[in-house]
Amino acid sequence: MSKTYFDETHCAYGHPKSKFMQWMLTIDHKRIGIMYAAVMFFYFFIALGTAFMMRLELLAPGAQFLDGDSFNQAFTLHGVIMIFLFIVPGIPAIFGNIVMPLMIGAKDVSFPKLNWFTFWLYVVGTLVAMASLFTDAGFADTGWTFYAPYSITTGTNVIFTLVAAFILGMASILTGLNFLVTIHRLRAPGMDFWKMPLFVWGIYATAWIQLLATPVVGITLILAVMEKYFGIGIFDPAKGGDPVLFEHLFWIYSHPAVYLMILPAFGIMSEIIPTFSRREIFGYRAIAISSASIAGIGYLVWGHHLYTSGMADTAKVVFSFLTFFVAIPTGIKFYDWIATMYKGKIILSTPMLWALGTIITFTIGGLTGVTIAMIGVDIHLQDTYYTVAHFHYAMLGGVAFLLFAGMHYWFPLVTGKMYNEAHAKIAFYLNFVGFNLLWFPMFIAGYYGMPRRYFDYLPEFQIYHQVSFAGAVLFISGVIYMFVVFYKGWTKGEASGTNPWNATTLEWHLPTSPAPLENHTKVPYVDFNPYEYHHGQPVVKFDYKTMQRID
Repeated sequence: MSKTYFDETHCAYGHPKSKFMQWMLTIDHKRIGIMYAAVMFFYFFIALGTAFMMRLELLAPGAQFLDGDSFNQAFTLHGVIMIFLFIVPGIPAIFGNIVMPLMIGAKDVSFPKLNWFTFWLYVVGTLVAMASLFTDAGFADTGWTFYAPYSITTGTNVIFTLVAAFILGMASILTGLNFLVTIHRLRAPGMDFWKMPLFVWGIYATAWIQLLATPVVGITLILAVMEKYFGIGIFDPAKGGDPVLFEHLFWIYSHPAVYLMILPAFGIMSEIIPTFSRREIFGYRAIAISSASIAGIGYLVWGHHLYTSGMADTAKVVFSFLTFFVAIPTGIKFYDWIATMYKGKIILSTPMLWALGTIITFTIGGLTGVTIAMIGVDIHLQDTYYTVAHFHYAMLGGVAFLLFAGMHYWFPLVTGKMYNEAHAKIAFYLNFVGFNLLWFPMFIAGYYGMPRRYFDYLPEFQIYHQVSFAGAVLFISGVIYMFVVFYKGWTKGEASGTNPWNATTLEWHLPTSPAPLENHTKVPYVDFNPYEYHHGQPVVKFDYKTMQRID
């Protein structure tokens, strides 16, 4: 039997005997994806603890145990970790590495040593970001957007955070480049672009955003560092600069980054829905083209973040129209997913529950995004808790929920084991109920005028914060319980077999689970629709030795 990637590995340098060094020097894409997951979830729990501390502070009006400065630093720490260390790189770095090469029949990514270097560049970026926690000046208090001129004048150690974000951006660019070359050059024979799994389409669209949009924020961060140290006067109005220029440059990257986060998440949805509906995906080409369309239009909508900055009325109308327009390809995806489920043999396994829950939460996030795309409404709701709730419904209820869905879906592929379904479902319901209890009251508070980023508030808003706190307790309990289920599944779970979900895409057609070191025993020949079912059964199967289809 072939050895799996847990038994031996290819290393960037030498042939170390130590298992620890084999992991540290590995160039195997599956091990690198697992290491990304370990680092990211370590920081995720730090961010989760910081968020809970802020919720605890906001349980009652007035200062409880944090003053305004400490609250701002906690808020920035939470935002920097969640955005730059977790949500933005999360799905591409974890599942783009583990699953994407398997899906296209490749032995690895195109540049394995670059992939190894990119991981360690990411780790260095995270360490630089966290280093300022241990300095006298303290962590940045600017918020994760680093708006000038405050980020240039603050006495906190914002330089560490700016440099860290720049390093993380470099890691993102190199990852995107590696994935683009891999998808173009290493697809299995017969697999043209219209036979690629839809998750690969999501990674492909995301990689172009990583490659083209990330340099903009890199330049912006370097300009901010230069202004802080050399006083060159680009963003500081006291020196002839323009702070609104920083906002434009920041959001020219950061709004495409929203789609950088969500497109691979939508790819996960497009794998789970047909598998657990036992039906061919409806509108395959429409979903694939919509991924590319969202990536393209996403470059043009950044101005809706700046309605209250003094923007010309004509520009507001143009950006408002484009923001409405980007909802069309997103709506196409949702229509196609629901059409796939129509008359399907729906199996409510845990990955499917996460996918269905995400349809609800992301729909709320998307529709509330459309409301604040309206200029007049946005003037009222700008910088209120309504925006906070919208953002978390889209990012946490969209990206993170689908990351969790992918973790449940590909767990047997990675570990060769099965988790306990009953306990996994309990964890989902705790997460889903807690999430909505946490964030939905903020829509109401924001509508009534509760400003975001404040550590104190008027007494009439207390009830909303109290309900949100109860939701936070439930949600965090659900997340912890979910990871306990994963841990027990990995250590004590039953063997899963190679295709426990009866799925159709290529990553499930492997001789062993976990996958062998170089994936498929032979390069497969792919001349078929990757989502074909007939009477609830996959149409295409493979002979593991020859990697030829069996009809």
